Amino acid sequence: MGREMSNSTTNQKQQSAMSYTVEQLVAVNPYNPDILPDLENYVNEQVSSETYSLNANLCLLRLYQFEPERMSTQIVARILIKALMAMPAPDFSLCLFLIPERVQMEEQFKTLIVLSHYLETARFRQFWDEAAKSRHILEVVPGFEQAIQAYAVHVLSLTYQKVPRSILAESINIEGLSLDKFIEHHVANSGWAIEKNQNKGQLIILPSNEFNHPELKKSTADGIPLEHITRILPILG
Repeated sequence: MGREMSNSTTNQKQQSAMSYTVEQLVAVNPYNPDILPDLENYVNEQVSSETYSLNANLCLLRLYQFEPERMSTQIVARILIKALMAMPAPDFSLCLFLIPERVQMEEQFKTLIVLSHYLETARFRQFWDEAAKSRHILEVVPGFEQAIQAYAVHVLSLTYQKVPRSILAESINIEGLSLDKFIEHHVANSGWAIEKNQNKGQLIILPSNEFNHPELKKSTADGIPLEHITRILPILG
């Protein structure tokens, strides 16, 4: 037992050291092609440890531009999947900009671009349908489904004060008892509440914010100092 804990601690220290070293390399000499293998290994580490470094991944994609013969499409695909998982951040577009068009035309990258479009336009049903056809591309990155579900919940929270259970189910691709557990978790941890409506069925009450409750958003007028208004009025007169 003690030996297992010691090995686990050693592995964690090695991973931390590697992460620190890679970040240092990126900061000190981001255009040095000698660091390319380290950056590729770091992408695989991000996948296995479910961590993420946009800066390191962008650095690798820039190096691929200078060394196109060394490009690994497998690594590029993993970078794009991790970028999708970072939504609503614009990481996917930032990464895609550095990938040659000829590479983007490969089938797996066309699929990822389509998935990105569905997410950006909140077409979650189409996203999950397409993702189901592309499991061979996506399942190599752990945590993908959970990350997209979190993004879907984020979008719903900006749109709805009360979201019907059916729309939540469609958006996160969960049904039945699994959906019950998902809702229970967020009721306990995220401030959700449940309301039963005879006509609409179960409604999920989401926490208030300035987007789903516009009255919470401060108007521009609230931010104008009184002295500025007194200066403007004579001019208008």
